[in-house]
Amino acid sequence: MRTVRRKKLHFSKIYTFRCGRASFKGDHSQIGGPGFSRVVHCNEPGSFEAAILNYVGNYVSSTKYTLATFLPKSLFEQFRRVANFYFLVTGILAFTPLAPYSAVSAILPLFLVIGATMVKEGIEDWRRRQQDTGVNNRKVKVHFGDGAFEQTEWKNLRVGDIVKVEKDEFFPADLLLLSSSYEDAVCYVETMNLDGETNLKLKQALEATSSLQEDSNFGDFKALVKCEDPNANLYSFVGSMEFEEQQYPLTPQQLLLRDSKLRNTDYIYGAVIFTGQDTKVIQNSTDPPSKRSRIEKKMDKIIYFLFCVLVMLSFIGSVYFGITTNDDLENGTMKRWYLRPDNSTIFFDPKRAPAAAVYHFLTAVMLYSYLIPISLYVSIEIVKVLQSIFINQDVHMYYEEADKPANARTSNLNEELGQVDTILSDKTGTLTCNSMEFIKCSVAGTAYGHGVTEVEKAMARRKGSPLPNGLEADKDTAKDTSVAKSLIKGFNFEDERIMNGNWVNEPHSYVVQKFLRLLAICHTAIPEVDEETGKVSYEAESPDEAAFVIAARELGFEFYKRTQTSVSLHELDPVSGKKIDRLYGLLNVLEFNSSRKRMSVIVRDEEGKLLLLSKGADSVMFERLAKNGREFEEETREHVNEYADAGLRTLILAYRELTEEEYKAFNEEFTEAKNSVSADREALIDEATEKIEKDLILLGATAVEDKLQNGVPECIDKLAQAGIKIWVLTGDKMETAINIGFACSLLRQGMKQIIINLETPKIKALEKAEDKLAIAKASKESVLQQISEGKAQVTASSESSQAFALIIDGKSLVYALEDDMKNLFLELAVGCASVICCRSSPKQKALVTRLVKAGTRKTTLAIGDGANDVGMLQEADIGIGISGVEGMQAVMSSDIAIAQFRFLERLLLVHGHWCYRRISSMICYFFYKNITFGLTVFLYEAHASFSAQPAYNDWFLSFYNVFFTSLPVIAMGVFDQDVSARFCLKFPLLYQEGVQNVLFSWRRILGWMFNGLCTAIIIFFLCKASLDPQAFNRNGKVAGLEIVGATMYTCVVWVVNCQMALAISYFTLIQHLFIWGGVALWYLFLLAYGAIPPRFSTTAYKVFVECLAPSPSFWLVTIFVVISALIPYFSYKSIQMRFFPMYHGMIQWIRHEGHCEDPEYCNMVRQRSLRSQTVGFTARIAARNNRVTDRFHNHG
Repeated sequence: MRTVRRKKLHFSKIYTFRCGRASFKGDHSQIGGPGFSRVVHCNEPGSFEAAILNYVGNYVSSTKYTLATFLPKSLFEQFRRVANFYFLVTGILAFTPLAPYSAVSAILPLFLVIGATMVKEGIEDWRRRQQDTGVNNRKVKVHFGDGAFEQTEWKNLRVGDIVKVEKDEFFPADLLLLSSSYEDAVCYVETMNLDGETNLKLKQALEATSSLQEDSNFGDFKALVKCEDPNANLYSFVGSMEFEEQQYPLTPQQLLLRDSKLRNTDYIYGAVIFTGQDTKVIQNSTDPPSKRSRIEKKMDKIIYFLFCVLVMLSFIGSVYFGITTNDDLENGTMKRWYLRPDNSTIFFDPKRAPAAAVYHFLTAVMLYSYLIPISLYVSIEIVKVLQSIFINQDVHMYYEEADKPANARTSNLNEELGQVDTILSDKTGTLTCNSMEFIKCSVAGTAYGHGVTEVEKAMARRKGSPLPNGLEADKDTAKDTSVAKSLIKGFNFEDERIMNGNWVNEPHSYVVQKFLRLLAICHTAIPEVDEETGKVSYEAESPDEAAFVIAARELGFEFYKRTQTSVSLHELDPVSGKKIDRLYGLLNVLEFNSSRKRMSVIVRDEEGKLLLLSKGADSVMFERLAKNGREFEEETREHVNEYADAGLRTLILAYRELTEEEYKAFNEEFTEAKNSVSADREALIDEATEKIEKDLILLGATAVEDKLQNGVPECIDKLAQAGIKIWVLTGDKMETAINIGFACSLLRQGMKQIIINLETPKIKALEKAEDKLAIAKASKESVLQQISEGKAQVTASSESSQAFALIIDGKSLVYALEDDMKNLFLELAVGCASVICCRSSPKQKALVTRLVKAGTRKTTLAIGDGANDVGMLQEADIGIGISGVEGMQAVMSSDIAIAQFRFLERLLLVHGHWCYRRISSMICYFFYKNITFGLTVFLYEAHASFSAQPAYNDWFLSFYNVFFTSLPVIAMGVFDQDVSARFCLKFPLLYQEGVQNVLFSWRRILGWMFNGLCTAIIIFFLCKASLDPQAFNRNGKVAGLEIVGATMYTCVVWVVNCQMALAISYFTLIQHLFIWGGVALWYLFLLAYGAIPPRFSTTAYKVFVECLAPSPSFWLVTIFVVISALIPYFSYKSIQMRFFPMYHGMIQWIRHEGHCEDPEYCNMVRQRSLRSQTVGFTARIAARNNRVTDRFHNHG
């Protein structure tokens, strides 16, 4: 087994103890006051002083319930649903004399449904508890006294404990770093679980505690820490430590946060400062926003509608019943003598008719409750969970390279996947790989590198011109390049002029030398040397930085060693032509951040020269060049623009020599700024670096490619054909974003670009004058004018086939998203085929998503891979996290996680369409079967003079939804397919059925309800006419209530199950089993229930064995009624399918008639999805063909 040797790294000269020593200015003066009252007795957690502080323990829980709260909280959650609450009320009323059925038969179905849902909730919470237990039971070494450290569980930690955390372990609580395995008491921390960043952070302990490097040192260690109270700010910490009668200020540099990981450091010692719920990571944890699908919200409205129908029917029946009861006793004559109104309870007493009507109303509300499906919610939850399992198990969405399947983290939004109108996508790491490759560079005004990017290939296709450098024809070169690329990750550079040491022959070889040397030194990467092969690999903060160090190595400047004071290189000596070792003293690292947009290091070479080496964005570097350092500026700017056009990410490299006096003055100011803990600390640091990072001498520029992920153009093309709008929200510069847009066919030649930015001469002049108010006013006016002009262009060409693309930068977006302008901006954006927002911040991404969601009122989907995409993912209706290389923050905040953007095609067009259709059909069918059943109850009661007499036995009523008709609906919700996955992808426009919501429109819902009404009428009146008043059997007996009720119920069970068979498009064995098994179960139940003594079975006692089964009329009536009830739906469906097919019907016809392999016919059907606004390469080809056709007609 290979071992990797890594020298101990001591960064005392970069982050010296003197630099790490903070002062007691600013926030530190507040210690002991409000918000800064925490006191920690280090190494004395059991002392009386520590005990009276009563800090929380280190046990954490993410569960929703406890053993004590599960029952009340879960019941509360269940009865918040209006349908469940209604059934609870009717269940309670069932214990009164008003009930038309027994109380047990009313309560049992509710108990089963609520119980099933509570079991599901309990299982989910139990899994969360198991995860918590796994975390709480992790082991860490804790000081138990006399310098002895023993293993204990995380949950047992107390504030003040001294812990020893070893390499690659997580920190169990928020710790104060005391010392580490390095002499300088530094350590490396990975914060991926906190902020999604994979780069390592450097932390350093106080000089006073850095000598505590052995277990035995802690036998008599005592310290008192006073610091801020628990808060959610990950990047701030204010405190002081009293140690050996000295006060030392504490900063975030000494704080190690829970759930961070110790990397590249053998061990650290730390004191527990915050535990459990007080830790910063737990303080930051927020419940994800509650998301409900549009279908679920609409379903609630249908429930309310049916409840209104129920109340209306009850009211009508009660009024009729009151009037009839009032008229029952007239002049001493009893019209309904069999009810004995002269000797009746309140129900039929003619003298108390109004009261009888009120009581009847309550009884009817219970009796007609079967209009509302009691098992609807639990059935949908079961179906959604099973659908999620199918999504997770789909091998076509499994990314083998990273061993990552799709992961539906919530099942609430499955059907929303089939209704997405707009996708808002991040670029880097989402459309692209976030795996950088060094491909080109410009040194001393000369461009190097023959590689061809994906964007350049797209540009060449777009212009119809050959690829640069003749690479299109040179297959050998392409082959060699691909071989080299496969051998060296991060390096795809090919240019013999500077490779293999040939740079020494270049006219400006001394500049090339400095350029490559800067690449090898100006970074914070850590080398790892393989002891067997001697090869050096690097662990860098970002993929870009790794690519630069690898490029320097491949071009002759190998960085192989880092110590606390130096960086060591193997350099190619231009004189001898041999590799020599050079040592550069490392003095300071001026770190990169998003506002500085640059990074510098200050080093001393072997000749004693002080050098400032800097690399950064062109927007900040060119302005820092000295007058004598601009020799190659014009050529470099030109090359940088070309690289941006090719979709490459560029950095400018420059340097300067420093005098000893300059460096001394800078170092003092920089040290003081870093030691400051006031609110303007960052401003002081920036001010110090501004003074030194100037008068630079330009060396050149680098260009790295962030390649498009595999399948991105094809995926975007399919999604565009499906009618989905795609917006790209990126932090990249406009040129790069535009060219990535062309590469993935979001943009195309002939598409009119509406570009909104603030690069006008007027605004530039105001920026020089630094008049902030004037700049803001002019900027807002400019953005409003540009949006208005763009809107006018789009409106003017609405009748033509012109397609538009809107491209807007972050500065303009600030004003476009203001309340008085955002609606106009949205109108413009919606009218465009593509929208690209460049230089957008995480907050702007979230605000744009909110605007699209609220403004269009259609389903939005956001997709991203980084911590900066979290706001966007949570704001959208559906958040998709890409489990890429930027950590897991986006995945943890997402609803569904996938490994590659291309899987979005199958997730939406296949699973989205299926889930939408299944859930929609399932809900419609649920209401159909309940209206059918409920209305037969109503019609029978109306026939019985609204006497509150149920047509069916109590248990027939109760088990209808639970056993005889529920399983086929669940099977349909899980297995049904109107078209196969292959056809879903072949005809993407099928997806528009979900976007336009044609399968769950009010028209379709009411249509199914009308079908239920017709079915109920046919069943009731045909059964009544067939069974009354004729003789039912050979003995001449007529059919009584029990026979009529059982026959009607049999017909209902047959009809609704056969209706399911007619509605299903794709039969499986399970569906056959559930549909026909439901019918068989009814007969078995009737047989078994009828065998129970009449005290329990009442009207069902031996009704099947003695009455129904021996009678031919029962079987004939069943067959006749079932066929008659199904004829209306079958006729309607046949006519619709033959003459007015929906889009899925057309595709079914194509398959049925064998046209699926006819390319011309399929293309004709697909063309319906191509409009002028559609993007993607299919639309691009169609647009080009249209232009050729137009030119041909014009010439003709």
